[in-house]
Amino acid sequence: MFTEKERSQIEAHGLTVEQVERQIENFRKGFPYLKVVSAASPKDGILELSAEEVADAIARYEEQAPNLKIQKFVPASGAATRMFKELFEFVNEGKRGTGIDRLIDNLDKFAFYPELQQFVANDADDKAKVDAIVKSGLCYGSKPKGLVTFHSYADGNRKAVEEHLAEGAMYAASNGVVKIHFTVSPEHIEGFRSLLDERLAHYEAKFGVKYDISFSVQKPSTDTIAVNPDNTPFRTDEGNLLFRPAGHGALIENLNEIDADIIFVKNIDNVTTDARKDDTITYKKALAGILVGLQREAATLLEKLNSEDIDVQKVANFVEQRLCVKLPTEYNKELLRAILDRPIRVCGMVRNEGEPGGGPFWVANPDGTQSLQIAESSQISPEDMPLMKSATHFNPVDLVCGVRRADGSKFDLTQYTDPETGFISSKSSGGRELRAQELPGLWNGAMAKWNTIFVDVPITTFSPVKVVQDLLRPQHQ
Repeated sequence: MFTEKERSQIEAHGLTVEQVERQIENFRKGFPYLKVVSAASPKDGILELSAEEVADAIARYEEQAPNLKIQKFVPASGAATRMFKELFEFVNEGKRGTGIDRLIDNLDKFAFYPELQQFVANDADDKAKVDAIVKSGLCYGSKPKGLVTFHSYADGNRKAVEEHLAEGAMYAASNGVVKIHFTVSPEHIEGFRSLLDERLAHYEAKFGVKYDISFSVQKPSTDTIAVNPDNTPFRTDEGNLLFRPAGHGALIENLNEIDADIIFVKNIDNVTTDARKDDTITYKKALAGILVGLQREAATLLEKLNSEDIDVQKVANFVEQRLCVKLPTEYNKELLRAILDRPIRVCGMVRNEGEPGGGPFWVANPDGTQSLQIAESSQISPEDMPLMKSATHFNPVDLVCGVRRADGSKFDLTQYTDPETGFISSKSSGGRELRAQELPGLWNGAMAKWNTIFVDVPITTFSPVKVVQDLLRPQHQ
């Protein structure tokens, strides 16, 4: 299938021929649907916390924080293409919808407006103003969301990445140090570094902390080969194979290299202003407190299970009631031991109010158990779609992850993925159609074999910016 030159290209990418052949086989066979049993609900799989339980969880986390290595992990690789799609259509094709009208009518309400005024006069025509946002001036159309100015403050407006500095100081500090890791595209690392070099001192003084900022890029070895519509390898006009980044699921490799006890995971665009951060801070700490408690209990039970000095039914009750794993009728100590010895993630889930996003579901596993997973609509078979529509909650990407074993060693997170999940989509290159493949999503299949706990959190903790007009919402004003 591959020439010697192509084999060399594959190896230079950090891949093996066998891996690429498996990827091509995935295109041919497709990915199987998840064996969804039911949507998780407040009565079955989603924990609803009382005010007292929230307070207890926060106290537990705050007590332990000085003894923990804490990291905030922010996927920030994506370009703001979708955010400015309508603006590009107006500039390039003259297509003008209600979104453009709303943008122009409220231009002075955007936090980036003072910067925009440096590039375009107030009396310029509408197309010139929009062009100055996405192309000729601010160049937001070719920048990542993290470098877009989101919010206005008296002491200086903030880009999305800066809001994560503020958030981190409020819930992810340990002994006065806030560690934040951003995954970014190689071409944007310097943009992030330059901004943070300029602004870190300001936030350190404002919040009384020190920041430890690190970056990583998606590894080329996680890329996937592109194929033609007939599933044969896509070759460029120069005769080379084409590899594409395999989506955010590839970031499990980056997450796996973080040296931390607990890791907060949150998307780059899900931020709000300081005046509205209270619920976010409260529930981030509460999720972390639940995680710390579960880790401690699981470690104790695992140790007793290994020493044979325990009532097996007590372990089974903890697994089912606290770790949210439904056991088969027949189970043994080996199964209980395997379940206790897994990474744990505690995930905030918000009430479904029509926002896009995956949802929380019970899924059947090969070992006879049922566990909680976050699933996208593309992972669910057509006959199971009514379950998707019946879901009361959806996934805002609000995770706190425990990645160490009871003995303090780190889990190898790459061993807890489900390689049978993935996504195939239609794309193009050079005007030619192709099929692309994404690895299991970071909070979908890439964490499929983790112990997962879902917690109901208020909608106020979710303030995403999917299109630029979202910045006009109250959460961003």
